[in-house]
Amino acid sequence: MTAMPNGTRAPRTGPRGRVATPEALDAVKAAIGGLDLRRDLLIEHLHALQDRHGALHPGHLVALAALHRIAPVEVFETASFYAHFDILEDGEAPPPPVTIRVCDGLPCAMAGAAGLHARLHDAAPAGMRVLRAPCMGGCHNAPACAVGHSLVEHATPEAVLAAAQHAPELGPPRLPAARHDGGYALLRDAALTPSVMLARLEAAGLRGLGGAGFPAARKWRLVQSQPGPRHLVVNADEGEPGTFKDRFCLEADPHRVLEGMLLAARAIGAEACWFYLRDEYAHLHGAVAQEIAALDAAGLLPMPVHLRRGAGAYICGEETALLESLEGRRGYPRHKPPFPGERGLFGQPTLIHNVETLWWLPEILGTPEGAARFAAAGRRGRSGQRLFSVSGRVRNPGVKAAPAGITAQELIEEFCGGMAEGHRFAAYLPGGASGGILPASMADQPLDFGTLEQYGCFVGSGAVIVLSDRDDLPEAARNLVRFFRDESCGQCTPCRVGTAKAARLLEAQRWDAPLLQELAAAMADGSICGLGQAAMNPVRSLLRFFPQATP
Repeated sequence: MTAMPNGTRAPRTGPRGRVATPEALDAVKAAIGGLDLRRDLLIEHLHALQDRHGALHPGHLVALAALHRIAPVEVFETASFYAHFDILEDGEAPPPPVTIRVCDGLPCAMAGAAGLHARLHDAAPAGMRVLRAPCMGGCHNAPACAVGHSLVEHATPEAVLAAAQHAPELGPPRLPAARHDGGYALLRDAALTPSVMLARLEAAGLRGLGGAGFPAARKWRLVQSQPGPRHLVVNADEGEPGTFKDRFCLEADPHRVLEGMLLAARAIGAEACWFYLRDEYAHLHGAVAQEIAALDAAGLLPMPVHLRRGAGAYICGEETALLESLEGRRGYPRHKPPFPGERGLFGQPTLIHNVETLWWLPEILGTPEGAARFAAAGRRGRSGQRLFSVSGRVRNPGVKAAPAGITAQELIEEFCGGMAEGHRFAAYLPGGASGGILPASMADQPLDFGTLEQYGCFVGSGAVIVLSDRDDLPEAARNLVRFFRDESCGQCTPCRVGTAKAARLLEAQRWDAPLLQELAAAMADGSICGLGQAAMNPVRSLLRFFPQATP
């Protein structure tokens, strides 16, 4: 408003707030290149800007908002939600050219991540910054670091600083080898109709292997029953500390995953597939993009496949938060119902599968015998196989393809070569950070859906972290609760306030067990999604099974 001689104010003639400058508009257009100006591509645009300019400048955010015809605050709230975006103040210098992120997840903490962080902080030359960061999928090769977008495992200061000088390179497309080995042959089988695939899926008893364990066939039926258009979403945003099986699948055989994706898309009549890959797996982003392009060039894509890049938010592993992120917004979980199978991506019916679930589909759907073999592979009356991510104090950590219903003791002895030298088995996490902690005396429990809930635990994504007599159990619980505090999206009060309160309570010299139990119950009852509902499971486990070890 402009002051008038009589003291009144004249109407504003221009827009309120900051205005995009021509220079900023040109910079944004140059950064995003050929990407369409669609809201669902907003996070991709933010990545393009940061990759080109080293950070997100205020003027560029205003210009991006102008190009999208949305309020600047919408761009800012989206960018500020994700940990991998650096938003600058006016006049602020960008961060150093190289960022070193040191994982402080539980397996890496057990392997000395705190000392590594301190040594790197002291040794890093000008032009580098050293940050703590959550799990980056290197739990079996702990401690892990990321130098820019390059993962360094079994990290030492020397190896990390040397990695800053080298960029990863892509090999040639792997599609020809995959087709030579029979890959994608099922897509040419006209007899493999949606009804045949559904029958084999039911016979196999496959359940969603991202953590919830919902029967896959029931998911398919729900989506099939809805009017089109329909979508298929690949959830490759595993971020649970101790989980790295999806990384294994995409490194070992990306085409097995992509074929499973196309088979599931065919079964539900999807019009498009959306592949959401966590930003911590930057080395896989280029590889998956290359293989999708090779499939398209070979005429093997019956529908568009859109590859999208996460931006450092664990909550986006929750299926509805992932949908919000795919639509270009903050990763806030949605209230359910409606479920994604009814109203998912863009409000349309959506089938969401994690990477491991798709990994098993070519084996299951190929023949009736394949479905039967999968179903018969379990132990103790359980059905199927699964990939367990095993880390911690075992001799041979890694991804283990093992029968559903195997026990932790069997997993350690048969698949991991036993305990690491000098360590005695004391406790284990059967399902990653949120799955609780059980004592070694309960290592004879079957690891499968529905077997551990009576103990306040669950198998979840199959992330088994093994602890020994040398590990500090209360400190492990503190580490896990700090992770949930940092990764809470902040949407609901029980989780946002509860995780922060829990982290403070656990720092006390003596734990207030009744108050911790009361807080855990409030968070479990009132939180919107599984993060807040399960964040206190490690603490509850210690109070129940390790009372002598709690402060």
